[in-house]
Amino acid sequence: MDTPLSLAIQKSGRLSERSLAFIEACGISFSRNKTRLKSTAHNFPLEILFLRDDDIPKYVADGVADIGIVGENVFAEKGEALTIVERMGFSKCRLSLAVPQNVSYHGVGDLAGKKIATSYPNLLSQYLSRQGVQAEIHEISGSVEIAPSIGLADAVCDIVSSGSTLLSNGLREVETIFRSEAILVSTPDLPAAKQEILDRLLFRIRAALRAESYKYVVMNVPNAAIENVVSLIPGMKSPTVTPLAETGWSSLHSVLQEDDFWEVIEKLRAAGAQGILVIPVEKMIL
Repeated sequence: MDTPLSLAIQKSGRLSERSLAFIEACGISFSRNKTRLKSTAHNFPLEILFLRDDDIPKYVADGVADIGIVGENVFAEKGEALTIVERMGFSKCRLSLAVPQNVSYHGVGDLAGKKIATSYPNLLSQYLSRQGVQAEIHEISGSVEIAPSIGLADAVCDIVSSGSTLLSNGLREVETIFRSEAILVSTPDLPAAKQEILDRLLFRIRAALRAESYKYVVMNVPNAAIENVVSLIPGMKSPTVTPLAETGWSSLHSVLQEDDFWEVIEKLRAAGAQGILVIPVEKMIL
């Protein structure tokens, strides 16, 4: 039996839920129990460790876990010597500077000599250094957004998704200093046996990631328009064409990338495609 590959993920929160759902989308089953700190997969040599997100880079670097799913912001802040093996494409956010809404702001130079509260002192310090701005960084571990209202800081540097938390605390976003998403990290010197398991896991991950970016499309096309319709479908090999019972018509099957989907669909309709059926893609193996 394979020695399982150990994967560290956040023990709670949106990144945790999205990570677990993605593992399941890779066809890996395991027991979910919020009180447990470890779960072993039933059908793949994988052991899942549930940790604080801030601790994941250190645990992977120390070899407690072989790999980990963590926010790129946390990875960059901690500065551990790990390898990014895959960008997961979810939990996207940004690290931004924000000031009180009633404060005039003309540029990052306005923060010179000011107090800035943050949970990311290293990333903030690096940014300010690049901008040639000297400010006082006040590190706090949580509730960063309330710092200006209680007189602790003049500005904050915090993670932003929608911006609603900043707005509700009377702040406005003025600078984005780092963009983040969930990443899969690994120690750079995995044993060969565990690297083989990681390669198998990456095969599944990449198939699931591709599936999220594509739609399977079935349409009815007049035979006279098939060549034109096929020319409008980007990226994939020749689509499947099957004659319909009605003379002069065929069913055409293909895959469209999500980013191009609506623009291509409009062109397909204009070219004569009808009865277009769009189906989610569960896995995509190339």
